[in-house]
Amino acid sequence: MATITSRTNPKIKLVRALYKRKFRQQNRLFISEGIHLLGEAMASDARIHSIYFSPDLLTSDYAHSLVDTASNAKLPLFAVTADVFQSIASKENPQGIMVVVHQPTAVLDDLGPENFAIGVALVSPQGPGNIGTILRTIDAVAGAGLLILGGGADPFHPGSIRASMGAIFWKPVIQTSADQFFTWSSKHHYHIYGTSAQGSTDYRLVNEYQQPLILLMGSEREGLQQSHRAMCELLIRLPMSGRSTSINLAVAAGVMLYDILEKTNQ
Repeated sequence: MATITSRTNPKIKLVRALYKRKFRQQNRLFISEGIHLLGEAMASDARIHSIYFSPDLLTSDYAHSLVDTASNAKLPLFAVTADVFQSIASKENPQGIMVVVHQPTAVLDDLGPENFAIGVALVSPQGPGNIGTILRTIDAVAGAGLLILGGGADPFHPGSIRASMGAIFWKPVIQTSADQFFTWSSKHHYHIYGTSAQGSTDYRLVNEYQQPLILLMGSEREGLQQSHRAMCELLIRLPMSGRSTSINLAVAAGVMLYDILEKTNQ
């Protein structure tokens, strides 16, 4: 296997370009950096475009085993020098391995109560890290996946991929509009539970959540707008007892998802 030694190699230039959203969208690809994330990608049904590793940076037996497995599976595998790898890594002291993955092709109409019984919908989330963290929590509670309504941050941003800790390879993430979401959820008779500071019900007082259900949450800045609140059969609030008037979106999602896990009809 020849080693890539130039930072201007076309393959390296493509990887570097994928840090920009427009190139991720144009090429329908994203970057996943690190040993654990590569392992999750290879264990899942993700479509791997290419794998890059630096022999001089790999110190993990598990990482070496992944390289061997990728080679045996005839996956596109490229060795690069440490200098070249550091030019495409997102952080200092990289682990020396990353994978480029095709973005999933699933659309909203692929989902329904039979394969999406408990999901989360975020309205225009602004933080990639929040998106990935929420997806990781969805996986932790055996939820079905995540819907992104009305744009916002890119769920395939490297920060989102990293925060998901591999959940991005196992749970669908669908980007759609609020109108399409409302039409789809009405067709499938989803129960929509929204979170809002204007909510009438303290989450601790909810006795039971009915399936199929969607937890609908607003953006970090704006919360749920009136048009989104009108979609909900119940608006739930998290009590704020201190000086803060809000909590982080991913934290709020975590509180709600574990409450739903405890109180959902099985």
